[in-house]
Amino acid sequence: MTGSGATAPYLRIERLTKLFGNFAALKDISLEIFPGEFVCFLGPSGCGKTTLLRAIAGLDIQTSGRIFQGGKEVSNLPSSQRDFGIVFQSYALFPNLTVSANVGYGLVSRGMARVEIETRVNDLLRLVGLPESGRKYPAQLSGGQQQRVALARALALSPGMLLLDEPLSALDARVRAHLRVEIRRLHQRLAITTIMVTHDQEEALTMADRIVVMNHGVIEQVGTPTEVYRRPASAFVADFVGTTNFLPAIVAGPGHVRFGAINLACDLDVQFGPGKDVTLAIRPEDVVVRNIAPSTPNTFTARVAEIEFLGSFCRVGLAVNGGDPALLADFSINAVRDLGIAEGKEMPIALPPDRLRVFPRQSSLP
Repeated sequence: MTGSGATAPYLRIERLTKLFGNFAALKDISLEIFPGEFVCFLGPSGCGKTTLLRAIAGLDIQTSGRIFQGGKEVSNLPSSQRDFGIVFQSYALFPNLTVSANVGYGLVSRGMARVEIETRVNDLLRLVGLPESGRKYPAQLSGGQQQRVALARALALSPGMLLLDEPLSALDARVRAHLRVEIRRLHQRLAITTIMVTHDQEEALTMADRIVVMNHGVIEQVGTPTEVYRRPASAFVADFVGTTNFLPAIVAGPGHVRFGAINLACDLDVQFGPGKDVTLAIRPEDVVVRNIAPSTPNTFTARVAEIEFLGSFCRVGLAVNGGDPALLADFSINAVRDLGIAEGKEMPIALPPDRLRVFPRQSSLP
């Protein structure tokens, strides 16, 4: 991946809006994507991620705003005049053509010589791991193999950008996990600027250089997988990406909030004045149960209300402030065994101040 540093963006989107009647599918979107990046548009159904991809491809022209690719404005160009290859969720292969004919379809349309087409197609089939499948028809291939053919076809014309519209969502979990790795390796080998639309947070976290989290037609956050996961910019991002505890709290003073009867130290933005209702967020894996000393900040006693065995770890429901389980914690199997963690046990836990995020209180959250 090429970082943003002094490199000019390969794709620049300026104040893009897309209206369908009175409904705004995209609202004043601005974004830069750099050469060689793998970027995921992530969000729930209806958030605008596919609409944004289709606007980039020229399949749905935006209502307002501009798009630049490789320094050239393409805002109103038809898709046929834009430099990209695209892979759809449905594969969109021609059932009456062989695999080789599918991959080489665009090359034939371009008028390339037959020998050159054959060489290029064979190279691409080797690249996607299907060197012996050229004479087969799509119906003779598995879903994962068909997706590889669609990928090879998208790459046939050596496009400047690759667009992937939920390419793995129709596959079973095992094939999906395998193709994630293969697509990522292929991207690293070709260094082609790639945008993938997905609603699957695991796909985005494992594949992307940067993630664009979208909601209701706007961008909530742009960042690396680590930034989005560890430092979510909003309660929506914290809730959508990964599992998060949301705790109702009140600002008690500079750098402190009160969660029920418990006083907690945390980083507070200046917007949060004393007495303001806020929502605390902390990941279950960030709840500390080992090596707690008297000086450890944000330590209090919790009761184990329930334990769910999840293989390599246990998800533990903790009751605090004398109420029902209010906090989920993920503890390793070793910790559960070594500390004798069992239902009904009371024990000290700690919430590290640097792992607590504070957001404005929202009606949809605690």
